[in-house]
Amino acid sequence: MKITEFIKENTIFLDGGMGTLLQKEGLLPGELPERWNVSHPDVIRAVHLAYFKAGSHVVATNTFGANVLKYSPDELDAVIEAAVANARWAQREAKTAHPTWVALDIGPTGRMLAPYGDLGFEDAVAIFAETVRLGVKHGVDLILIETMADTYETKAALLAAKENSTLPVFVSCAFGADGKLLTGADAPAVVAMLEGLGADAVGANCSEGPAALSHVIESFLANASVPVLFKPNAGLPKSENGRTIYNVAPEEFADAVFSLVEKGVRAVGGCCGTTPEYIEALVRKAKGITPLPLTEKNETVVSSYTHAVTFGDAPVLIGERINPTGKPRFKEALRAHDMDYILREGLAEEEKGVHILDVNVGLPEIDEREMLSSAVLALQAVTALPLQIDTADADAMEAALRLYNGKPMINSVNGKKESMDAVLPLAKKYGGVVVALTLDEAGIPEKAEARVAIARRILEEGRKYGLREKDFVFDPLALTVSADSHAAKETLRAVEMIRRELGCHVSLGVSNVSFGLPSRDLINGTFFAMALTRGLSAAIMNPHSSEMMKTYYTYRTLEGLDENCADYIAFAEAASNVAPQAQASADVMDLRCAIVRGLKDVAAALTQSRLASGEAPLSLVENEIIPALNTVGEGFENKTVYLPGLLIAAEAAKRAFDEIKKAMPEGKPTRSTVVLATVKGDIHDIGKNIVKLLLENYGFAVLDLGRDVLPDAVVDAVKRTHAPLVGLSALMTTTVPAMEDTIRLLRAECPHVRVMVGGAVLTREYADAIGADFYAPDAMAGVRYAESLN
Repeated sequence: MKITEFIKENTIFLDGGMGTLLQKEGLLPGELPERWNVSHPDVIRAVHLAYFKAGSHVVATNTFGANVLKYSPDELDAVIEAAVANARWAQREAKTAHPTWVALDIGPTGRMLAPYGDLGFEDAVAIFAETVRLGVKHGVDLILIETMADTYETKAALLAAKENSTLPVFVSCAFGADGKLLTGADAPAVVAMLEGLGADAVGANCSEGPAALSHVIESFLANASVPVLFKPNAGLPKSENGRTIYNVAPEEFADAVFSLVEKGVRAVGGCCGTTPEYIEALVRKAKGITPLPLTEKNETVVSSYTHAVTFGDAPVLIGERINPTGKPRFKEALRAHDMDYILREGLAEEEKGVHILDVNVGLPEIDEREMLSSAVLALQAVTALPLQIDTADADAMEAALRLYNGKPMINSVNGKKESMDAVLPLAKKYGGVVVALTLDEAGIPEKAEARVAIARRILEEGRKYGLREKDFVFDPLALTVSADSHAAKETLRAVEMIRRELGCHVSLGVSNVSFGLPSRDLINGTFFAMALTRGLSAAIMNPHSSEMMKTYYTYRTLEGLDENCADYIAFAEAASNVAPQAQASADVMDLRCAIVRGLKDVAAALTQSRLASGEAPLSLVENEIIPALNTVGEGFENKTVYLPGLLIAAEAAKRAFDEIKKAMPEGKPTRSTVVLATVKGDIHDIGKNIVKLLLENYGFAVLDLGRDVLPDAVVDAVKRTHAPLVGLSALMTTTVPAMEDTIRLLRAECPHVRVMVGGAVLTREYADAIGADFYAPDAMAGVRYAESLN
């Protein structure tokens, strides 16, 4: 039986941790655990066998870090072949009465994807694809992608799995206790993207114990239509007598996980610190329970890298300004590849309160495929809003959908066969919500009934690709009343009929209704209000239009969608304090704002301009750049800014600093030296690189020793530079002993130096136990500690 069939009616028990068990068997600090598939197959087989006998339905191969970044192609093949063979041996020897499967385990690369890191999206897809192909070659039953902390890398891994196999794919992400991934996504955003891309089960693992992650899993259950999986750690780690132990015992672990099985979780196991004893306790507790039925959520949802936007009672505003139609300045920006102008347009719309940005860059004389992809990449680096990919070019659409970090809106398909054949397969593969225009080969029907008939045909065609009503938002097309006085009434009838008869959401390009008329905003605002009362779900609109925004806020208040009228009051007060203006300019930006919003080229240009006007370089640093960094840093600390926003602002500040350095060629770092290293055996350097970038922006001289660094090399660097501070990073449980060895050597050889540590497997208690002076839970905490020593 396929696991995707079994999980529909049963609770599946997964396995538990591997790394901590291998450490007990003698895995050395920094040694790659995947090599033990070849060098110590007896140990690996014994672990797998113990999990099968404990009751696991699924055992994951010892391949978490097996990829071409760590292994040559030949060795990678040998490692995965041996890993699958070891798991299959255990499966045969276990002779269980219950069905069992072997999963190819895939973890993160340890590199951050561009634009925040140096790994390209397609490069990431290629890395994961090679591992997937080898897993398929050697005969795994399914693919388990786990411990992902970035939606973009998760998408790369899932695409690689889907494009290089027909196997079921389970995907699990590593959430913090705050309910967010490292890069800011919450559970609804992760669910929206993963379900759209075709994951067979979704959930969370690692990071925390079961109690701390229960709210994350409950959010998965509330939003997911596919089975939810859960593999928490055995609580938090600490060091005792040189050993890593965890603070949640097997029975306590089983009780906590079982409480979520009762709420609907379908696949459960353990991660760091869990052993066959934990799985055995969980099986005893949960075996035989009748699972809650899986429920189709039927929500129309899009997402960005941080959050989801759900179409429902409250109207969704889609900003229309990133579009060259009728905008000579925007056309000029496209021809000049002036991406900063496009970004400023998007940011201005975000500040006005839109929920989604429409992105249309189509001009006959430019390469639309390249420009659309560039615009999507640039916009998702500076704004957390979901994007609506707007193009009639299917090739350009696919390129942009592939690179989009989330679940996009796709604008658009229509009732023409050619359009449906081109767009609907893309929606199925990349998981977007499709804007469907009610026109066909005969044009736009005059009557609402005929427009609804086209909508029905589009739905019928969509079902052939597995798309359902929730995957469409229909646009029955607002036509100008200056050409047909009954046009608005027919459009409004179509809005109402689509909502009532098809059960689908509806969007309109509202401003089309007033084309050719004076004072168009007056018409647009009233038509918008009329459409909302007929069931309009979303509007593609100009958020700088005062009439449109008045309608939006007053409608929400009158419909009971604005608690205590708070949003309306804030809007009214803001409107009364601002002098009327025709249109917010995308050209106006100051240096501090440019850095906060991550506009790198703008920050560099503004710095050049102000230096040229005679402003003192140090004045810019003290009065503009550092305050901007502090604003973003405080937002990060308060969970209002997430890692991508922090990094892109740091990059913008770096560009400003580069210009200042040119004006001060003799300039040196204004603060002390910090030595950074990822410890021996660990190649995951995302956290270290983030700390480096921020420290440099705050004026510290950083000596980055890189990844997989021996303790002696750290000591030598401190002696050579007389650095007062060392920062050590480790992501893997198996490499924490190397961190402890490094600290011990630093204490002996360089007693003056302070040591701060960070990494996903560490806690404050653990850091204290291994002798660190400071535990940095995030990059800004590291910066603040460094500042405190200067």
